[in-house]
Amino acid sequence: MSGQDFAAILVAITTILGGLTAMINFIVKHYLSELKPNSGSSMKDQMTRLEARVDELFIVMTRK
Repeated sequence: MSGQDFAAILVAITTILGGLTAMINFIVKHYLSELKPNSGSSMKDQMTRLEARVDELFIVMTRK
């Protein structure tokens, strides 16, 4: 194996690892953005609304 072959393999591996890193970074940022409140459409906001409704239902059920 010549030096040029070794360099080509090294560049290919580096490119693949860089692409995988970029994809993982994008996926993590996408899912983390769902956990931050953003005025109504994030998963965090939806869970907060559901918790409030469940609390209200619990209060109503315990009164009777």
